[in-house]
Amino acid sequence: MSEVEATLELKKDLVRHLRAGHPWVFRKAIEQAPKGLVAGAIVDVVEGGRFVARGYLDPHSAITVRILTREPAEAIDDAFWRGRIRRALALRSDLVHGTTGYRLVHGENDGLPGVVVDRYADFAVMKLYSAGLTPHRARIVEALREEVPGLVGIFGRDEVARDEESDEAKPQGRVLWGAEPPERIEIDEHGMKLLVDVRLGQKTGLFLDQRENRRLVREMSAGRGDALNLFGYTGGFSVAAALGGAIHVVTIDVDKDAIALARENFRANGMDAADHAFASEDAFEILRRYKAQGRKFDLVVCDPPAFAKSQKAVEGAIAGYAALNRAALQVLSPGGLLVTSSCSARVSPEQFHDAVKEAAFKARIDLQLVEDRRQPPDHPVAPQFREGRYLKCSFYRRPS
Repeated sequence: MSEVEATLELKKDLVRHLRAGHPWVFRKAIEQAPKGLVAGAIVDVVEGGRFVARGYLDPHSAITVRILTREPAEAIDDAFWRGRIRRALALRSDLVHGTTGYRLVHGENDGLPGVVVDRYADFAVMKLYSAGLTPHRARIVEALREEVPGLVGIFGRDEVARDEESDEAKPQGRVLWGAEPPERIEIDEHGMKLLVDVRLGQKTGLFLDQRENRRLVREMSAGRGDALNLFGYTGGFSVAAALGGAIHVVTIDVDKDAIALARENFRANGMDAADHAFASEDAFEILRRYKAQGRKFDLVVCDPPAFAKSQKAVEGAIAGYAALNRAALQVLSPGGLLVTSSCSARVSPEQFHDAVKEAAFKARIDLQLVEDRRQPPDHPVAPQFREGRYLKCSFYRRPS
């Protein structure tokens, strides 16, 4: 059991968003910074001495306290962690079907701020996004062991002590319990095989939030000739397009290891990678070259990394999305499909759509929005936590 180690007084008039359910307490909201407490200490947040919420401390982060409960009688003990894992599992059991790869715990939106757990077949991969979770890691692992059936191993990726993760940092990890995961874990995603590298792959190994969008790309690829997948990573959208009927798929990513795994994914699905094209290149550079060559595609997928990792980067990110989509539209055939995404939580759906609208205007191309999608059910969003609404994926058709 983790005992409450301190009480932190909130500054006047800063409690409303906490009572409404927001899970973060920023350093500037606390009357007096805590002293002598280590990362992970359980603290009560109060207003005028009255209990508001209980959470764990992260003195290294601008988010000083992440809220775990608003019930004063609820202890942060083994039963607490098991209960939260059990609740997360219930949602997946109800709403996630047809795949052996899915998000099992989605941080703040599952009542476990900073905790992300993805399941790949018989393995769970856990990534902790706060140094304040390190002392609780063993309890979380034990809760996963007890509550999640069928696991043979739990693999841990690095925790980060700051709010923003560096995607450029070299991934590391270690076995937290059970078996060592194989070099490639194969998952089945609605009948499509995908190989996952949980040690060196981005995030936990695969972008599971695009699962249902990959399925829709597969459904919409029938009868298409050439397809282009930009920022293609390990080729999930590429394999989906080829399985759906696209004749020739070009996969572009700057990461050579990701491109190598994309080729493996084609072979895992019984397709000859030699029938398609792969290149480790910059997406903007290759789009400029294709435009100069007059090359056209019946399907273009744009799924770039987050362009805005801070609020001050939003304006530049919107300009970046407009430039990328303009370049993509210039190689899209009449009757073709543009699938374009943003995973920047700070860029609103309206801002993203405006960027695509500007791109179409400058490219002098008409578009029809045929599908507008968000993240799937295993990436739920707590209504009080709008930061959890990050993924936007839009399907646009260029009229013939």
